[in-house]
Amino acid sequence: MSTENSRIPDARDRLLDAAVDILATDGPGEIKARRLAGATGMSTMMVYSTFGGIPGLIDAVRERGFVDLCEAFARIPPTEDPVADLFAQALTCREFAKSNPHLYDLMFGLSVRFYRPVADTGARSGRSTAFAEANALVIAVARRLVAARPCIDESPEAITAQLWCFVHGFVSLEVAGHFAEFGDPVAEVFVPLGIKFVVAIGDDPASAASSHRAGRIAWESATG
Repeated sequence: MSTENSRIPDARDRLLDAAVDILATDGPGEIKARRLAGATGMSTMMVYSTFGGIPGLIDAVRERGFVDLCEAFARIPPTEDPVADLFAQALTCREFAKSNPHLYDLMFGLSVRFYRPVADTGARSGRSTAFAEANALVIAVARRLVAARPCIDESPEAITAQLWCFVHGFVSLEVAGHFAEFGDPVAEVFVPLGIKFVVAIGDDPASAASSHRAGRIAWESATG
């Protein structure tokens, strides 16, 4: 550990905070050692001594994003309706992406072209520890869904993977501005997609629609 690093015990968090802020305002191409030094009052060498360089910092930012997403999931109180809870998680993911689209892109691999991979970290290969934790929170609700709906012949893991595909597809398109013609993209696009998804795996259409309404109400109440 460098002398400077030993004098600044929160250096890692400060650099990560600065990188997330720069990412939000200017995108991944602007995360540079000199820019971070100016934002934190530390030397450029701190980036290298703490993360091994910008690619290592980027991997840490990606992990921080999934940690923050986990915390956002945890702020939504569970209900007795697993479909409503899954939709609340989907709305949470959407809001998270809208708050920092560049971070969301980075988390899901859309911005990795800006950096050389860091060998064996797993951050870009689906083995990210933080993503696994976020994924586990969704699997837990999917497991409740399977238990509550014996007619559903899908594993919780498969349901969760399919949900990520559905949610990520909608969120990526919306953040890119493709649903600007809709007054309420959630009501007009996201909810119908969600209903069709759970009906396709075996839920009742009326029940699925009711659960999605309940999930949106619960999410809006929890997030103010």
